Amino acid sequence: MRIRINLKIFLFILIFIVTKQIKIYGILMLFAFIHELGHMLVGILLGFKPDKLEIMPYGVSVGFNVKCEDYNKKIKNGNMLAIKKLIIALAGPLTNFIITIIFLMANIKFFGIERELVIYSNILIGIFNLIPIYPLDGGRVIKNILHIILGLQNSYKYTNQISKITICLLTGICSIAILYIKNVALLLILGYLWYLVILENRKYNRKMQILNNIQKA
Repeated sequence: MRIRINLKIFLFILIFIVTKQIKIYGILMLFAFIHELGHMLVGILLGFKPDKLEIMPYGVSVGFNVKCEDYNKKIKNGNMLAIKKLIIALAGPLTNFIITIIFLMANIKFFGIERELVIYSNILIGIFNLIPIYPLDGGRVIKNILHIILGLQNSYKYTNQISKITICLLTGICSIAILYIKNVALLLILGYLWYLVILENRKYNRKMQILNNIQKA
């Protein structure tokens, strides 16, 4: 399995050191890693082989080696792949919510981390990853549901539109929140989400151009 470190993480570490929020950042990264282990475990149970592990500024991402030719023979098989991807996408947030429930019921610490911080971190990570922006888990859930209902091409189209609408709404909400809370972390998160939306929109436009060229040929 390939391991890749996004160098932007060192910039974020520096920012959080300067803003004196490095402890909470470290805790979030720890539970983001556990979140990703949830994806990995379920993916392995469903028969996928982990291909890469990427450490990014906002967590860890695991990629699986999927042999699409095994699923392209029939629509039914393509839908089965989408169902498996849907389950894997939900596994990460579910892992965080299970941890939250455990610590709500038991007054314990996790490697010396206060119970309240464990609960707060896992709720935050779980909810953040369910934001309907691709490639976050929420975006992946929507894409795979749309794939099953409307087909692959329409799933790309509507997932892209939902991501754009979501980031615009979040920009408005975060702009108001930043004025009152004055927390630089919100600005960093919003900037990162815009980066994801712009990057995926470029990928979407390239895919649509390729599909249009194929249909014209």
